[in-house]
Amino acid sequence: MMKKELGTFDRLLNILQELRTKCPWDRKQTMESLRNLTIEEVYELADSILQKDMPEIKKELGDLLLHIVFYARIAEEQKVFGIADVMESLCDKLVKRHPHVFGDTKVKDHKEVEENWEEIKMKEGYKSILSGVPSSLPALIKSNRIQQKVRGVGFDWDQKEQIWDKVREELDELQHEVDKEKREEIESEFGDLLFSIINAARLYDIDPENALEKTNKKFIKRFKYLEENTINKGKSLKDMSLDEMNVIWEKAKKDDKEE
Repeated sequence: MMKKELGTFDRLLNILQELRTKCPWDRKQTMESLRNLTIEEVYELADSILQKDMPEIKKELGDLLLHIVFYARIAEEQKVFGIADVMESLCDKLVKRHPHVFGDTKVKDHKEVEENWEEIKMKEGYKSILSGVPSSLPALIKSNRIQQKVRGVGFDWDQKEQIWDKVREELDELQHEVDKEKREEIESEFGDLLFSIINAARLYDIDPENALEKTNKKFIKRFKYLEENTINKGKSLKDMSLDEMNVIWEKAKKDDKEE
């Protein structure tokens, strides 16, 4: 099996080398020009994972692998590093950060693995536990990663149920600022409330990004159902009352549950 995988990977490297030599588009690409395309590929992979579409996951993994090899090829042309250096660096990091697998360290569970991971990173020269959180991450994902990171050094609730008091506290503070109609303070309290809800999701082992995206897709599906049923009756949404729209909306919800 390994011989087949190595042979296929070698084929991919050779194809990309030929593309960089003979294809005008591939020759033109730089790390900077590929950056946004790579981000797009990651989101396409994320979509296919949520849809549990295995053929699409396979396809998108291939597209992402192409980008990884592409970056390494560009770096090799600049005599900085090559794909072998990338893989060697990754292998070294995985071995070093898993002493419970490749060394004598003992762990009880996945939480201790995370704690050891962060401790090892600090020994490697990281100035802060949060140094590894990219500043360009979307805010919701960044918030979740921040909370996961600080958990690794014990900065967390003793009991996960305690988070609900915090959520209620933040909601009360938001309502207080809403009543005062001070926009800047309202925005700040909205942020605090969202942060606490994301924290609650983490504590209950729910990925908030996935949860919100599933709700987005559910809403889109139901709203399209509403639009289609309105058009079929020769009506416009603008001409319907909220109660009339809600009847169709509840039918869409019922159909979802029966699927």
